Amino acid sequence: MTAGDASPFLGLAHISKLFGSFRAVDDLSLGIVEGEVYALLGPSGCGKSTTLRQIAGLDSPDTGTITLRGNVLFSAADDVFVPPQKRNMGMVFQSYAIWPHLTVGETVAYPLRLRRVAGAEVERAVHGILAQVGLDGFADRPSTTLSGGQQQRVALARALVYKPDVLLLDEPFSNLDVKLREQMRVELKLLQRQVGVTVILVTHDQSEALSLADRVAVMNAGRIEQVGDPVELYENPVSPFVRDFIGLSTCFDVTVSAQRGDEAEVRFDGGDTSFVSGAFRGVTPVPGAKLVAAIRPESIEIVRGSGAVGANRLAGTVETLLFIGDRFECHVRAGGLRFLVYVPRSDRLREGDAVTLHVPKDALSLWPK
Repeated sequence: MTAGDASPFLGLAHISKLFGSFRAVDDLSLGIVEGEVYALLGPSGCGKSTTLRQIAGLDSPDTGTITLRGNVLFSAADDVFVPPQKRNMGMVFQSYAIWPHLTVGETVAYPLRLRRVAGAEVERAVHGILAQVGLDGFADRPSTTLSGGQQQRVALARALVYKPDVLLLDEPFSNLDVKLREQMRVELKLLQRQVGVTVILVTHDQSEALSLADRVAVMNAGRIEQVGDPVELYENPVSPFVRDFIGLSTCFDVTVSAQRGDEAEVRFDGGDTSFVSGAFRGVTPVPGAKLVAAIRPESIEIVRGSGAVGANRLAGTVETLLFIGDRFECHVRAGGLRFLVYVPRSDRLREGDAVTLHVPKDALSLWPK
C-alpha cells in the first residue's frame, strides 16, 4: 500500500493463497478509497478472481489481514473470519446467477427477505432499485424471459438493494456481445455515480478497466505489478508486463551507441537505423548496452511521400492496411524494420505508398532486455 492508503476504507495486507503448490495470490497488499471504482486487471490465472473471493469471504487467505472501515474481516494471525453474509458486500458473478423459478422482483427481494426486512420496506426498496437500473415495471416479469443485458441489470439490482458498503464485480460483461458490453459500461458508470457505492471490478479486458476505474491494479502471477489511474498506467508503465498488457507497443532490440544527458542514441539491431530516445524505463543507457526500444502505434507520425530522413525520421513503404472502423492499422516497412502505426480514416493511404515516419524521442522508451 502507498502512503495515501495508510487508513484505507478497504484494506488488504500481505494476503497469500495457495492451492496445493500453486501460489494463486502472493503477499498482496492494497488499499481502496471509499466511493472509488477499483479494478483488478490481469490475464487468466493471475489471481484477481481469487483476491475478489477472499474480499467477499468466499475463500479464506492463508496469510494476511483484510479490513473494512477499520474492522477486521479476516486475520490469519488472530484467527478472525467474518462470514460473507456479515460483510455487507454485494457481488455480481460472471454467470449472474439469476434463478429461473423466481420473478424479477422476487430475485431482487431475496437478500432483503434473508435479512428479515419488513414486507412494505422490501417492496419500496425493490421498486426503487429496479427504477435505478432501468427495469421499472419488470418486477412481475419471469426471469427466464429476460435478455442478457436485462439479466445483468437484475443481478446489479439484487447486489445493491440492501445498500452494501462494497460492490464486487467478477468479469460482469464477459457474457455480453460487444455492443451491449459498451452500453453496459456506460450504464454501470452512471449508476455508480448515482449510488456512490465503492466498486471492485475484476476483468481481463484493458478497455473495461481503463474506461470504468478510478484506479487500476495490474496483476501478474499473484502479485500487483503497478497501481495507478488509467492515464498513468498507459503513459508510464513501470514494467514490460504492464507496458504490453495496457495497450499495444512495437518493440525492437537496440544497442546504445551514444548518451548525451537525458538523451540516448540507439541503433536497431540487424539494420542501419538509429533513433534518439528521451524516455528511460529502469535502465541506464550507457554506450554498448543491449536494450529494448518500445513505441506505441498512436505515437508514430506518418506522412505520405519520402521526405527528409534523419532526426528520428525514416522513409518506408506501406505493407498492409487493416480497416478497424474508427482507424486503419498500418504496417510500414522502413529501414529493414516493421512498424505498426494507427492512421485516421481520413488519411487515404494505399498499400505500396511511400511514406515517412517520425518517432518523437520522448515516445521511444528504452527498457531492460
